[in-house]
Amino acid sequence: MGRFPNIAAAKAKTGAARGKLYGMYAKEIYQAAKNGGVTPEGNPSLKRLIEKAKRDQVPSDVIKRAIDKVNSGVGEDYEELIYEIFGPAGSTLMVKCLTDNVNRSVSDLRAVINKCHVKMGAMGSVAYMYDNLCIVGFKDLDEEKVMETLIAENVDFVDIEKDNDEIIIYGQPQDLFKIKSAITNLKSDVEFTLDEISLLPKERIKLNGEDADEFNKLLNMLDEVDDVQTVYHNVEM
Repeated sequence: MGRFPNIAAAKAKTGAARGKLYGMYAKEIYQAAKNGGVTPEGNPSLKRLIEKAKRDQVPSDVIKRAIDKVNSGVGEDYEELIYEIFGPAGSTLMVKCLTDNVNRSVSDLRAVINKCHVKMGAMGSVAYMYDNLCIVGFKDLDEEKVMETLIAENVDFVDIEKDNDEIIIYGQPQDLFKIKSAITNLKSDVEFTLDEISLLPKERIKLNGEDADEFNKLLNMLDEVDDVQTVYHNVEM
């Protein structure tokens, strides 16, 4: 699907994977509600996360409990960190963590890195190979009308493409809600299939044989780290 990358924190249907997915959303929703308020109508970031969680079939009680924690005054605080990793055979990864214990996150990631014989890079050593963009996807609209609407409403976007019957718009992160609002004005009952702020690799590579096996092992081990929210990478899957 265009430039949209695979996410290592795969939404598999195993119990353990589903449990981690629920935990990831619970932390993100809690932090969004704590930062911007518990009412979705007044907190666009919270509203977006709730919509995204529902698309990923996160139970309503998981969402409700995360918001109720803010209402009850529970004093948790999560910090977002991004670690840059050089993988096998020219692969690169950007690992986003949401954690309440930085030392634990670093320790857990270094354990994976050591076992997989890869290298953690300094800040900026991998990031320059990625674009930080928002991605908005939807169906059942005409691409030309979408572009005309964005232009008429003075909404900036980086690129627009069509993948089968799905239209995908790329833009700067700060323009995410403007893009969504313009599309909603065009079709009030539009259902968004993609609604992300993502790190997109500027170039992709293909791995084969042992390199591919080692890379998949790395992804699987990163997925088992509790604090890892999302992994962006430059490998074609």
